[in-house]
Amino acid sequence: MYTYYFSSSSSSPSFSLLNGASRLRFLSSPSKPSSISKIPPSSVSFSNQKLQSLSFSSALRCISCSTAPWSHGVDWRSPPSLRLQARVAAPRSPPAQSFSTVASEHAYKRILTSLPKPEGGEFGKFYSLPALNDPRIDRLPYSIKILLESAIRNCDNFEVTKDDVEKISDWENTSLKQVEIPFKPARVLLQDLTGVPAVVDLASMRDAMKNLGNDPNKINPLVPVDLVIDHSVQVDVARSENALQENMKVEFERNKERFAFLRWGSSAFRNMLVVPPGSGIVHQVNLEYLGRVVFNTDGLLYPDSVVGTDSHTTMIDGLGVAGWGVGGIEAEAAMLGQPMSMVLPGVVGFQLSGKLRDGVTATDLVLTVTQMLRKHGVVGKFVEFYGEGMRALSAADRATIANMSPEYGATMGFFPVDHVTLEYLKLTGRSEETVSMVESYLRANKMFVDYNEPQQEPVYTSYLHLDLGDVEPCVSGPKRPHDRVPLKDMKADWHACLDNKLGFKGFGVPKEEQNKVAKFTFHGEPAEIKHGSVVIAAITSCTNTSNPSVMLGAGLVAKKACELGLEVKPWIKTSLAPGSGAVKEYLLKSGLQKYLNQQGFHIVGYGCTTCIGNSGELDESVASAISENDIIAAAVLSGNRNFEGRIHPLTRANYLASPPLVVAYALAGTVDIDFDKEPIGTGKDGRSIYLKDVWPSNEEIAEVVQFNVLPDMFKRTYEVITKGNPLWNQLTVPASTLFSWDPTSTYIHEPPYFKNLTMDAPGPHGVKDAYCLLNFGDSITTDHISPAGSIHKDSPAARYLLERGVDHKNFNSYGSRRGNDEVMARGTFANIRLVNKLLNGEVGPKTIHIPTGEKLYVYDVAMRYKAAGHDTIVLAGAEYGSGSSRDWAAKGPMLLGVKAIIAKSFERIHRSNLVGMGIIPLCFKPGEDAETFGLTGHECYTIDLPSNIGDIRPGQDVTVTTNTGKSFTCTLRFDTEVELAYFDHGGILPYVIRNLTKRQVS
Repeated sequence: MYTYYFSSSSSSPSFSLLNGASRLRFLSSPSKPSSISKIPPSSVSFSNQKLQSLSFSSALRCISCSTAPWSHGVDWRSPPSLRLQARVAAPRSPPAQSFSTVASEHAYKRILTSLPKPEGGEFGKFYSLPALNDPRIDRLPYSIKILLESAIRNCDNFEVTKDDVEKISDWENTSLKQVEIPFKPARVLLQDLTGVPAVVDLASMRDAMKNLGNDPNKINPLVPVDLVIDHSVQVDVARSENALQENMKVEFERNKERFAFLRWGSSAFRNMLVVPPGSGIVHQVNLEYLGRVVFNTDGLLYPDSVVGTDSHTTMIDGLGVAGWGVGGIEAEAAMLGQPMSMVLPGVVGFQLSGKLRDGVTATDLVLTVTQMLRKHGVVGKFVEFYGEGMRALSAADRATIANMSPEYGATMGFFPVDHVTLEYLKLTGRSEETVSMVESYLRANKMFVDYNEPQQEPVYTSYLHLDLGDVEPCVSGPKRPHDRVPLKDMKADWHACLDNKLGFKGFGVPKEEQNKVAKFTFHGEPAEIKHGSVVIAAITSCTNTSNPSVMLGAGLVAKKACELGLEVKPWIKTSLAPGSGAVKEYLLKSGLQKYLNQQGFHIVGYGCTTCIGNSGELDESVASAISENDIIAAAVLSGNRNFEGRIHPLTRANYLASPPLVVAYALAGTVDIDFDKEPIGTGKDGRSIYLKDVWPSNEEIAEVVQFNVLPDMFKRTYEVITKGNPLWNQLTVPASTLFSWDPTSTYIHEPPYFKNLTMDAPGPHGVKDAYCLLNFGDSITTDHISPAGSIHKDSPAARYLLERGVDHKNFNSYGSRRGNDEVMARGTFANIRLVNKLLNGEVGPKTIHIPTGEKLYVYDVAMRYKAAGHDTIVLAGAEYGSGSSRDWAAKGPMLLGVKAIIAKSFERIHRSNLVGMGIIPLCFKPGEDAETFGLTGHECYTIDLPSNIGDIRPGQDVTVTTNTGKSFTCTLRFDTEVELAYFDHGGILPYVIRNLTKRQVS
């Protein structure tokens, strides 16, 4: 049963950046091997309070006494292509003090405690929460304890004060008051689609520093940064034994320039590790390899924490590591040592009991949890899972639930560390000593859950309960991940979608056209499709490929289907994209990969592929049959996002499902099926075969997992990662501090953000007589604003590329060209499924130029307004900017001249990104929207703001007036004083540059 309790209201927290320093990371130089070159992607670094006034020579001397904080039990020596350089940057310092003075004056030195090893000696020292003797701490949620420990450890009464520590300690009271606290994550995680623009910005910031007469080397990551290249591979070749090799070859041909740029960045910037293409999906690599759980840095122990430029960074929460997604521009500031300023969140306690029934997967569970939490309302909150049901959930199951935190709206979906977590660390090849250290530290600091001992249950802001036995098989779709459909209701739901008017659950197909059949010839053989026919079936995405149970379950479905004589229709584009090489190893060892191959699920690459829209082209005959007959074709994928236009331009119905169900739907060939009553095919003996005939039991799956998923597989996989691959290692890049921009490049282009930058902040700006560029309804996603997929042949971006000699076949995707602002500005609001009210029902990436009434591409209209000196605004409904944490969804509108977004509500990360780019986010008052005031988007809008930043308050009311005489009040969604400072400077990155330029090196 589902049980709901009252939730106290809490608005979205702000995640913005303050000014300051953080830890340094040292790894061996490519040219000078040293004893610490054996350290894998973790690092030796130094706690903030120790380094605030260390000189260069003092810091170097510290290296000799450092110990490797993280070892998987294998001596992995990174080659020059991956090894990081040992350099030291001067962190921001308070007034100069000696090392001994800073150390001795740490506000919480009295609770610095030794952590003994079971066999004698010590692991190191840690700041002991129990030593505070504060009964309030025992009642804190585990996730809040991580924030508290960070504040205590970094408390210098300069950037982090004792008042901040008190705010967190008093969380039960302060979390209801929107108090602001600083937080310093231990590391930053990037993937290549967000990583390339981040490195482009860092390179451009170096130029800006030089132009201001300062040292460009001040632009350097001061915390460990790991960048995994996983978002570039596309499914160009499928259903082939050579698919993996062919797709990787094409990937390098398309992205050679981008990859070379990232390789330059890995050597030009300190503390930056780049994991090459073909290694795995970022969040699975983070889970299996990069995640420390507990850091041991120069003998100081503290919890692992991470912010990432991908919204699904939350997957690591399943391992008890506090992690969440932030915008790319926020991540860049965090890399440069800026601590995060966040509103102390409420925490929803989600109690789990019972266990999953036979035939129910972790995917079914996460889709159920997502629907429950969306209904409950968890935007801006942490969700923390607890209860006896935790015993029945593997770490991989937990990671699946944590992964989809963005889909249910929470900042985190956190699972505290327990024995299940420790077993996963052992399974994935972490050493016994490391696991012992993790357990010892967390037990000593009251951060470990032992269900065999009495536990004091934390206090939560609100509560939910789910009996795992109530979860049933399901899918989600056809256009949103939280639109869950029980499998038993799928056929009826599909027909309702055909009937319903166009919307999230409707296609508006007239009754007389619903049974239409499109016949065509596929490679010389007759074929046919109709509404609901599956044309893409993809086992993909970190959400599921990191979970051996569902992956091997898919293999068992394929095996049973092969044995019964079933076969997937050849025109369905099937693919398998594992999140790491370990998946391939256990599929091969179990003997199940050959059955997946027989059904067309060959391995096509180690990356996100279909889940992010890199599904590749459909066969021309299939594409023509869909387009010419206006067929509502379907894709079924084991991903986490299914927004319209994301998966493939020709699949208007997209369903999220477990990997075994992906195989089942591929076999059936349609989503228009009741699996309980209708067969999925006819066997070799002419007998009808039903889903129950090919579905494995939980016991079957558990047995295959037990004997085929082994620690050595993970060790071998990540040994290979550290060696790179021939295509990556052959890339040649210059050794230079400043990047040499090529003005003819269509991939990497110097952005305009910092040109003509001066030391003086420009001050706040209002909006005067602005035209409405676009008028949206609810749930406009970052995919709508800045698509990552294919570049349409008639679009402004296509024109730009063709004018520069780029053939259509080499357009690549918007995601791959995020290092070029000219392409991305033209790709802003370029989604072919964009619904703009100014077009009166027409769907597409166009808008109306209000002064002339002309209908043009959004980019062309925006450039007309800019050329005429007119500001623009955007009107929107609820959940504006939901979906991926895509910084270009804020950068693009800024380059188009958008000065403000007026919406009913914003997605957390996107609002923060808008602030970071200097765009004003305004919210209609509750119960109000554009329609309330009769706004059509044909008006001109004026937003008056004071010219002095000191006269603006976070969250204040702002009056908006129109040239038609209408006036209404909005809430200004600058949520903290720090965000106002960013606005004053024209954005977060100019703010950082000016502060770094003023910094005095002690």
